[in-house]
Amino acid sequence: MNRFFTSLTFVVLACCTLPAQTPDADAGAAAGATSTQPAEVAQFQKIEDSWSDAVNRRDQYGLELVLSPLLVDISSTGNVTTRNQQVAQAISNDDKTLDLTQKVVTVRMLGDIAIATGTYELHHKVNASPVDEKGVFTHVFAHVHGGWLCINSQRTVLRADAGGKSKKTQQSTAEEPFHIPFFSKSDKSGPQ
Repeated sequence: MNRFFTSLTFVVLACCTLPAQTPDADAGAAAGATSTQPAEVAQFQKIEDSWSDAVNRRDQYGLELVLSPLLVDISSTGNVTTRNQQVAQAISNDDKTLDLTQKVVTVRMLGDIAIATGTYELHHKVNASPVDEKGVFTHVFAHVHGGWLCINSQRTVLRADAGGKSKKTQQSTAEEPFHIPFFSKSDKSGPQ
């Protein structure tokens, strides 16, 4: 009798775990969460082009069609601004050389949220000197009223060496991923 219940338990467990391990189900779930389809990239490239165009033309209405009222924008210098501040900056900016170009590289769809990452080039003036800034961006979009609005934006400047080529990040020699003062290992072997 014990063998019968043991065998039955084994068969029931085997039947329950087999459907969960089918490769098609796992592949479909993963593809749906982190999909980068050319159509999605093209769709978000149009949105990024509208954004760049609105910045370049100082178009308040164009920016309001792309940026959510909930926007949090973190610039490459670490300045945090809202949509209203972004619109005010675009309208009041008297820099005639300002030119923003954004290129979407990947798009991850997560239901009503999309994460677009890509590269950007920003030509502008700082203290009357022309500056060419190149970097990467991450924009988080929410699907609202049939369209996509950016709710979070972050830019990071790519460092360049003296030759103008982008500099590779040096490998850290630290044993820990980051340094916490007073808690990390030091060169000293103990209290003195």
